[in-house]
Amino acid sequence: MKNTTAPRRRDAAASKERLLAAAAHLFAERGFDKTTARDIGQLAGIDPTMIARYFGGKAQLYIAVLQAEDAGETPTDFLEPDRLAALVRRTDRSGPGPIFQAALKPYDDQTAQQAAAAELHRRIVAPLTARLAREHAADAHLRAELLTAALIGVVLARHTGVLATLAGADTDTVIALLEQALDQR
Repeated sequence: MKNTTAPRRRDAAASKERLLAAAAHLFAERGFDKTTARDIGQLAGIDPTMIARYFGGKAQLYIAVLQAEDAGETPTDFLEPDRLAALVRRTDRSGPGPIFQAALKPYDDQTAQQAAAAELHRRIVAPLTARLAREHAADAHLRAELLTAALIGVVLARHTGVLATLAGADTDTVIALLEQALDQR
């Protein structure tokens, strides 16, 4: 006798969202290289082979996570006090995200590294370069990259605890001191 039960329907959109959420969490926590497709699938409660089906692979999922983080948002430069405070508070809360981590240690996967570099430029460097150019700063792009490197250094040092006083300092104090230091541009 023929099986007449209908095949179980998959909710592809929900599965993709769960994979994106799990990947975003794990990439932020562990970085791209230390996160496996199996880990993402397990956290999402989905067979990890579905990553290839829905995204093409782990690198493409990583790119999707980067793009989903601020879809539709036009980034402002981090010399704006609210933007700087939001970046510092977010990294204090959940650690440096994948694009900051890529600045510290390049990913083995070139596609993921290029995506992280492009997002770092789009979200952080380009808005700051535009501001500095409007202010007629010499070498606006170089200055933007130097200031970005300073911000990333502070965020990573706080997260790793390698500079104990900085890591233990009150967030509002760090933000105020960082604003002062960056204003010396």
